[in-house]
Amino acid sequence: MNQPDYEEIAARLDRYAAMPDDVLAELVTRDGLAFWAFDRDAIPEPTGETEPDRELAAWLCAGCPVLDACLELELRWAGADTAGVWGGLAEDDRRAVHRVWAARRAAVRVWKVRHINRRPRGGDRR
Repeated sequence: MNQPDYEEIAARLDRYAAMPDDVLAELVTRDGLAFWAFDRDAIPEPTGETEPDRELAAWLCAGCPVLDACLELELRWAGADTAGVWGGLAEDDRRAVHRVWAARRAAVRVWKVRHINRRPRGGDRR
């Protein structure tokens, strides 16, 4: 994976920005394959090596209907300290996505402060 991949993934997560944590968590725990399709004790642990962990993440998350929601949840809750397999990505990839994701969210907050809190100008005043 490379920077454009991380940027594309982070952009896909924008649709979850306004979703409350509890709603997101309910969605992921209800519909996420890892929560009901596997014996949790039988899931292999990540090795800490990028390629084997990418393969493990792809295998565990193949066909999961809530990949992006799962990734969004992990980025919110763990941030750069993410561990394990979430959202179909290995830890190194999630950390890279987190940097882009955090920058996108910060940019949105700045935009809102600058634009939403503005007073109407000129003839728009009522």
